[in-house]
Amino acid sequence: MMIRSSCLPSELEVETLRPTISKNRVLLGCPETRMFPSTSATAPRFLRPFNAATAPRRAAMAASAGAPSDPPPQQQQPSSPAPKAVRVVVKGRVQGVFFRDWTVETARSLGLAGWVRNRRDGTVEALLSGDPDKVDEMVSRRIPVGPPAASVTAVVPSPADPVNPADGFHRKPTA
Repeated sequence: MMIRSSCLPSELEVETLRPTISKNRVLLGCPETRMFPSTSATAPRFLRPFNAATAPRRAAMAASAGAPSDPPPQQQQPSSPAPKAVRVVVKGRVQGVFFRDWTVETARSLGLAGWVRNRRDGTVEALLSGDPDKVDEMVSRRIPVGPPAASVTAVVPSPADPVNPADGFHRKPTA
């Protein structure tokens, strides 16, 4: 195996020639083995350094991509679905098991508005209002499971009038 002598340092250069770290790449002292940064015209464009000579060309490319005189494209705003509101009565072991606080936290995390309260008959009543998908998720997936200590036996939904989203979700006193 033959080693090129032009890449071998002299004895005096051994102490001064150390690998140089530049942008997480190690550049060795031999110019023939350096790969980064490349100034070669045949190197890929992303490896070539940016200089003033390329600035006018890049500016022309940017201008041709979309002239400022062109009107911006019309974007249709997706219309938000009409809010949905559902009043639910939750039956089972749902009082004294953190059910109302869990409902407040879960409804707020889904961005729903409304309220929750205990009822004297041992059930929990809630009004859920907001995005129809989120309301459906709360009624069909979240409430039937409830917090860990709860045991839900039935969820009875009924339609209701939507509430103002700015009111948020809160606890009401027992009815």
